[in-house]
Amino acid sequence: LIKYGLPEDVWFHVDDLSSAHVYLRLKPGQTLDDIPEEALIDCCSLCKANSIQGCKKSTVYIVFTRWKNLKKTSGMVDGQVGYHRPNNVRRRQTEKNNPVVRQLEKTKKELFPDLAQEQAARMREIQEVKKAHMRAEAKAKKLQDLERARLKEERSYERIFSQDKMTSNADMNATVDDSAAVDYEDDFM
Repeated sequence: LIKYGLPEDVWFHVDDLSSAHVYLRLKPGQTLDDIPEEALIDCCSLCKANSIQGCKKSTVYIVFTRWKNLKKTSGMVDGQVGYHRPNNVRRRQTEKNNPVVRQLEKTKKELFPDLAQEQAARMREIQEVKKAHMRAEAKAKKLQDLERARLKEERSYERIFSQDKMTSNADMNATVDDSAAVDYEDDFM
């Protein structure tokens, strides 16, 4: 299950004891703080009830974190996981809660989804969102560059002072009595 998780998945486990791994799938964009209290109680109660040693104790601690925070290395035994960021793991004390577990057992449906296919589809969806965001950013940058170029052109004197409209001293026919300069000045005014 760890191999095929989604970024929205939250993993629950009894702390320091063997137990079932319980997953809660959040909606995209939700955080651990967005998990409803009832869902936390349900997931924690299921973990405790499905722990060989934990179900015999009156209270246990349940740890939960995002799926993407889980780390599995080759030296770990089956069912054992570590964390990329231990600070992102939350801990919650849970007491025996048989009514909740019985209610959950009554509504239990056993499904066999293709987890690899679900993960691949979700990752494609995430990539499409990222690509759309990058395209929108590129388009906004292009529009901003065009606007910046237009403003620069408006402020520039380049279009006013073009070479074909200018006359230099070398272009004037020099005369001995400066009549060419007087004619040019008269023409200017």
